[in-house]
Amino acid sequence: MRKLSLITTALAGALLLIVPTTAQAATTVKTFTFNIHHGAGTDGKLDLERTAKTIEASGAGIVGLQEVDKNFDARSNWVDQAAWLATRLGMNYVFAANLDWDPPEAGKPRRQYGTAVLSKYPITDSRNTLLPKVGDEEQRGLLETVINVDGTPVRFADTHLNNATAAERQQQATAIVNLLGSATEPTVLVGDLNAVPSAAEIKTLTARWKDTWTEVGVGLGYTSAVPFPTRRIDYVLHSTALKATAASVPSSLASDHLPVSATFTLG
Repeated sequence: MRKLSLITTALAGALLLIVPTTAQAATTVKTFTFNIHHGAGTDGKLDLERTAKTIEASGAGIVGLQEVDKNFDARSNWVDQAAWLATRLGMNYVFAANLDWDPPEAGKPRRQYGTAVLSKYPITDSRNTLLPKVGDEEQRGLLETVINVDGTPVRFADTHLNNATAAERQQQATAIVNLLGSATEPTVLVGDLNAVPSAAEIKTLTARWKDTWTEVGVGLGYTSAVPFPTRRIDYVLHSTALKATAASVPSSLASDHLPVSATFTLG
């Protein structure tokens, strides 16, 4: 009996050795960037619900938006668009005003225009830094957020570079590298960069962060101008702490830009 007991114990130990251990699954993060053109679609009609449906269909957990109005003027019915979209989609949000103008009359809210980040995850920190500009060009900014993705802080940044001159975009790209390049968290940078991938200002950014589309995108990735886009000027860039697994340019008539969707694994 003792011999049988020893054999049984040995077999049990051998089985324990060959049973595979289950590794902790990597976290999947789906992101989205969209220049929403203050909610005006290719038909020229203001329809923020159409914008919301485009975002909703992506299934994204973190979204960067550009050309967002907040009580700006009649073109967007004086709506706080970031707040409206966040409520409609059930997401947290941060809005960053790059234009901040006096109200049309005393007692009214300030007229603001800029970028926004929406997130299904908690946003634990944020800041907006105004970027270099030349003369009377429109003020641009870099909105940085820190987002708690299932216990891991991710730095998600959103920007919209100048559309007029490459020289100004170059200054802005250099400023972004200086502001964001030393971030210790896994980092995603999204936005309408108003330049094609071969431009020097884009190369300044892709020298620091990976271009998701060149890694996993299929096709040309053109995003501007809808309905017949001929240029790729909207980007999702990321640090090496994130692994890109998918990227796409969903069809939409909600804006004069197409959005970019990108999925990553973390950890």
